[in-house]
Amino acid sequence: MKWLRGRYWGVALRGMAMGAADVVPGVSGGTIAFITGIYQELLDSLSRIGPHCLTVLRRSGVVAAWQYINGSFLLALFGGILVSIFSLARLISYLLSTYPIVVWAFFFGLIFASCFPIIKRIPRWSVSVVVCLVLGALVAIAVSEMRPAEIAATPLNLFLSGALAICAMILPGISGAFILLMIGIYPRVLDAVHDLQIFSLACFASGAAVGLMLFSRLLSWLMHTYVARTLAFLAGILLGSLKIVWPWKLAVEGAADAGDKLAPLMSNSWPSTYAASTGHDAFLGAAIGASIAAVLLVLVVDYFGGRAGAHD
Repeated sequence: MKWLRGRYWGVALRGMAMGAADVVPGVSGGTIAFITGIYQELLDSLSRIGPHCLTVLRRSGVVAAWQYINGSFLLALFGGILVSIFSLARLISYLLSTYPIVVWAFFFGLIFASCFPIIKRIPRWSVSVVVCLVLGALVAIAVSEMRPAEIAATPLNLFLSGALAICAMILPGISGAFILLMIGIYPRVLDAVHDLQIFSLACFASGAAVGLMLFSRLLSWLMHTYVARTLAFLAGILLGSLKIVWPWKLAVEGAADAGDKLAPLMSNSWPSTYAASTGHDAFLGAAIGASIAAVLLVLVVDYFGGRAGAHD
């Protein structure tokens, strides 16, 4: 029991890391969940929230229902996410606006290195597994090529946007905020938050809740039923998402006035091209250092995660 209590502090720290990642447009908290070894448990816990949970609640009481959905784990994780968003969002935003290349380079190294522990866990290789890997990469690249649209903030659109954003957030490598930017609903959601538009927020939150319950069930089932293909697809998404977080970006039409939130939409360039085009330092040394630090961080987390799993 003492180990469990101590474990939840670790889960909360993982949640804080997920929240910090979600603040950065183009980076998914699902990536952090995968790196830190809680992705499967997160999917399984979320997938239990549904009608059967209500049956357990009615027949066996609150404690049994709480244990059934792994409530302590979810509470610690989402508590960490909320703490991080409210406490670190300002710092992450400051670093992103002041040292964008270094921040993007860190997440580039983080995502790149996290592909290898996932690929290592693929139990067997076949043609279909390779196809899933390539398909995942193509999906992420296709998402990166999207350009902002604009849709009306109707109740139905807000509901569907919430469902789509939460599905993207669960997938490693694709940011929910990025998807909201692409479909043009992101400013409307921000306005609803700032102006406390309760009905609009309720529509969006309802969509997110429904999307979370349905998509987590699907992913959990896939992870248990088609392990190799699902892991390959997720690894492909991570590899393809490297295009989104490439550090050296040049402004494209419509992105210059939109601030760093549209950084993933800007065109990628080589460091030398970036320096020549902008007249700014490419921070090549600092970027390489940040990427190496991120790679080492993933390797250390994966190593200790593997040792912890061996002792269980």
